[in-house]
Amino acid sequence: MSETTQPPQRKIIHIDMDAFYASVEQRDNPDLRGKPIVVGGSPEGRGGVVATASYEARQFGVRSAMPSKTALQLCPGLIFVYPRFAAYKEVSRGIREIFRRHTELIEPLSLDEAYLDVTTDKLNIGSAIAIAQQIRQAIRDELNLTASAGVSVNKFVAKIASAMQKPDGLTFIAPAQVPGFMEQLPVDKFFGVGKVTAEKMHKMGLHTGAHLKALTEDELTRHFGKVGRFYYNVVRGIDNRKVEPYRETKSQGAEDTFAHDLTTLEEMNAALAKIALVVHERLQKSQLKGRTLTLKIKYHDFKQITRNKSWLAPVGDLASITLAAQQLLAATDTTHKKIRLLGITLSNFGEAAPKPRKGFNPEQLELF
Repeated sequence: MSETTQPPQRKIIHIDMDAFYASVEQRDNPDLRGKPIVVGGSPEGRGGVVATASYEARQFGVRSAMPSKTALQLCPGLIFVYPRFAAYKEVSRGIREIFRRHTELIEPLSLDEAYLDVTTDKLNIGSAIAIAQQIRQAIRDELNLTASAGVSVNKFVAKIASAMQKPDGLTFIAPAQVPGFMEQLPVDKFFGVGKVTAEKMHKMGLHTGAHLKALTEDELTRHFGKVGRFYYNVVRGIDNRKVEPYRETKSQGAEDTFAHDLTTLEEMNAALAKIALVVHERLQKSQLKGRTLTLKIKYHDFKQITRNKSWLAPVGDLASITLAAQQLLAATDTTHKKIRLLGITLSNFGEAAPKPRKGFNPEQLELF
């Protein structure tokens, strides 16, 4: 009888920069250090949303995707800084270079966070904790910024862990600790459980992972729909998703799953702006432009839709990508909708435009 070799236990790191845009601004401008600042928004409170808030601003309750008016009410002395996306992208490239010293299995989620699979690492360090410590130290020494890290056996647990000791922290959840960790975790800390779902769980007497774990998959599905199967697995620490490094294909894109469901159009547009930055960076790196943009939307109940926009000439600039994605979102029904994931993809590369069908205007939004 032949013996089967078990695959090695995965070693996953989630790196999340601390208040990234705001930290870059404070690093580059000494006058902003130690002060409550936000990147984005409007100092007059007339429209706009916060892209990132410094930790000094967060002490007043200011947070990302918050309307400028609300931020000013919470912190009257708040300093608004115009975003410098080129600078953020340059810093992000430096962070990725630090990652690549250790592994090529890197899955960027945005300019300021990524998953790394270091089950086998380039420098033969072996310890995922030591690798995460080296990465964080290199970011501090070379870029004068701080990052938080979560280390565990899968993406789900690593991402939760990275937020536990922010800013500038490292949390390790060992394989044997995962079941207990998930059982003790409050339900509103579960990645993907939004405010409304958490309130429903609380009313049902479900306050921790242990309470969820006591329910069968059928019971969870009956109460929460398709997402119930998701809860059934994650509460047991089951997440078999691989770290998927970006590779050039027939499309270029990025998506983000949110820790809390987005409920307002302002929050959704702010999230799309950040995702568009990642897509733009990837298009520039590969020197590609696309004629078709696809918006992906996944709701809190895991229902998923896509929306398309096509152009006659290929585009790759940040403004066009952002505006098109936001227009496509606005064309959907966002009222009373809770969104857990958004994604943007560019495809249909090349210079030759497809022959338009009769009566078709490619500048119009094509919805399906």
